[in-house]
Amino acid sequence: MTAMTTARVPIPANGVDYRGKIVLAPMVRSGELPSRLLALKYGADLVWGPETVDRALIGTSRRVNPRNGIIEFTRGQGSIIYRIDPVREKGKLVFQIGTASPELAVEAAKLVAADVNGIDVNSGCPKPFSTSGGMGAALLRTPDKLVSILTALVDEVGKPFQIGISVKIRILETPEETKALVSRLVKTGITGLTVHCRTTPMRPRERAIRDQLRMVADVCHEAGVACVMNGDVTTRNEGLELMKEYGVDGAMIATSAEANSSCFRPEGGLLPWKDVVHAYLRICMETENRFGNTKYLLNMLIPSKEFHHSKSSKSYYDFCHVLGFDDLVPAALQVDEIMNLTHKSIFKNSAASQNQEPEGVDLSLPSQPTKQAVAV
Repeated sequence: MTAMTTARVPIPANGVDYRGKIVLAPMVRSGELPSRLLALKYGADLVWGPETVDRALIGTSRRVNPRNGIIEFTRGQGSIIYRIDPVREKGKLVFQIGTASPELAVEAAKLVAADVNGIDVNSGCPKPFSTSGGMGAALLRTPDKLVSILTALVDEVGKPFQIGISVKIRILETPEETKALVSRLVKTGITGLTVHCRTTPMRPRERAIRDQLRMVADVCHEAGVACVMNGDVTTRNEGLELMKEYGVDGAMIATSAEANSSCFRPEGGLLPWKDVVHAYLRICMETENRFGNTKYLLNMLIPSKEFHHSKSSKSYYDFCHVLGFDDLVPAALQVDEIMNLTHKSIFKNSAASQNQEPEGVDLSLPSQPTKQAVAV
């Protein structure tokens, strides 16, 4: 029986169907709000937020930033744990949770359920910060616990909030082991399953293994569950081709989106890095993104041979100045004031106090030749 003729698990009223979608993968730091909005701008159909551990979310308060309308989940003196754009992410956001407990998963998921379109359980992350607590890929070794988590989320969060529950896994060592696991997971009431085509010990530099992919898709389809592939998908067009080749319903892009989010463009072809960086910086300032996270992502979006021009930047004004984004300078000055970055600026403060550019810092734009580049 094919996926077209199999009865599908119903998609809840506030949920989203993963079928036919090219989506942004959940990535720690690289999946924060500005990165998600950038992916959506260039054509991503859905976006996954970064894995958020249940205990980190429990105890937070929900507030709306009055300046930009962003929903913020905060704790303590305003430490922001998670942010959502209720306009641009409406109908497109899947919240990924890190958990090893049905009870904690439900408690945490209920806090965000009304603002997202799906809850996805991370059972594929191989990093110690996740597996050491029995979360992430560690759940692949405790299938009973994983089943209980998914079942609890479906019954206590998915049904009352009318959103879908899904899971992201990795392939196991043998097709038989993977099939046995997937066969159990698709019976829990989930609407989607993403399979990362690498085993737990494998790292991103190792080529994805797709030998088990069609089998996983078949098991999902027999249960009416959408199957999304992950691993070495680099562009929207490549994802669509792989979906046809392996019979899966959707494709997830990770590292390629970190380098250039225009990989989601339906028309194909990557935009110049400077165009993407301009769009990213604008979004970061609109959303008042934490500066450290902005700089981290810019380090990936800007080619390494060019990033040394921006390495000394300590404020949004600095970035706009160095990159030549004069049109963004007014917004940069404003957001620097809001985020208490003005006094940290390398370029603005030095120019104001000394009426000259700071010594030892290369202010030339990346597109302009210089006599001597700053060493990094």
